[in-house]
Amino acid sequence: MTELHCIVAGRVQGVSFRAFVQNIARELGLVGFIANLPDGSLEVVAQGEHKVLKVFMNHLYTGPENARVNGIYDEWREPTREFQSFDSIQ
Repeated sequence: MTELHCIVAGRVQGVSFRAFVQNIARELGLVGFIANLPDGSLEVVAQGEHKVLKVFMNHLYTGPENARVNGIYDEWREPTREFQSFDSIQ
């Protein structure tokens, strides 16, 4: 198991990005969270198998229809194993 920590920048708030990511993460069997950040970006922490997280990250670059992703900062790290599900945090 691996953990992926991302900051997603662009037009990603107010366009259903969190719901989009939450649905994809659950479909892929990942655990973690997505949250709005004060600067308009999103923070994503996802845990799962490395190859599944790579697929997940491709979805982050795409986003929902009205989103525009300008960039993603990503960090791969050892999982904390503290999550039981994938949640969206306000």
